[in-house]
Amino acid sequence: MRPLSGPGELALFRRLAYVLDHELEDDLATGRRIPEWMWVALRGDRVLGRIAWWTHERGGAPLALDFFDLDPAVPADERAEIGLRLVETATAAVVPAGTPRPEYGRFLPPDWREVPETRDRLGALFGVLERAGARPLVERLRLEWRPGTAVPEPKGRLAFRPVRDREELVALMTPVLEGTLDAHGQADLASGLSPREAAEKHYAEEFAHYTSPREWWQVARLPETGEPVGFVIPARNNYHHTIAYIGVLPAHRGHGHIDDILAEGTRILAGENVPRIRAATDLANVPMAKAFARAGYVTFERAINYVWDAPGGTDS
Repeated sequence: MRPLSGPGELALFRRLAYVLDHELEDDLATGRRIPEWMWVALRGDRVLGRIAWWTHERGGAPLALDFFDLDPAVPADERAEIGLRLVETATAAVVPAGTPRPEYGRFLPPDWREVPETRDRLGALFGVLERAGARPLVERLRLEWRPGTAVPEPKGRLAFRPVRDREELVALMTPVLEGTLDAHGQADLASGLSPREAAEKHYAEEFAHYTSPREWWQVARLPETGEPVGFVIPARNNYHHTIAYIGVLPAHRGHGHIDDILAEGTRILAGENVPRIRAATDLANVPMAKAFARAGYVTFERAINYVWDAPGGTDS
């Protein structure tokens, strides 16, 4: 079990397959990955398993564990032991001892539970992670708007203007987080963060890294008074254009404003002639999932996230 010696071993890492394989070359070139974070379990020249971490930008700490694959041809018991050794050995080398282990995320076919072979293969992976001390946090719908899909015209119920600055956005996010249905937001609050601190954390970890125009970020207001109703963050991350965040303030929920706000964010990105718009919402957040469906977004994948409550290292 060892890390890659350099980008020249990328073909070795790709001997097992996952939907993000096509991003690896550019991630290495931009510093979002480094070979020392990309580990393989080998028997001779056969790859039995692989694991890798990701970060936002060159020089950053590992932020997400997003590759973990085991050769399904290896007998189940042996595969589980190899997987556990790989997780613990690589984590001890990559994640500084005493620091939080990065969250694991995996993209899944939308019907992964209905296909026995897929369910069993993924269940074996998740079982290894649970033996390594992880627990499931949330399953999410991954959604996509495609060109040619109709975008509703503005109804005139709300007016929109760009978000002024970081402080205004954080101030709007804070009350939205107080009653959030989002599992990540709930986990932040459960960890002891206040809603304001959780909003600041979300901004620092995600929004601050977007290089797309901040003018796309919109505040929805009542036309008569200018009172804020909600907001939407259309953006481009490292890979796709996305509805990164959307929220309705608690005092204005229950009036259908989410449809108008989502339509505005979609119009902004559709007006840029983007090839697609990505979004995600928790499987349990049924109202938000229905809003995306009404706006013409389709579920093309699911995602599942696992977290470690214990710090990094080999103590789990």
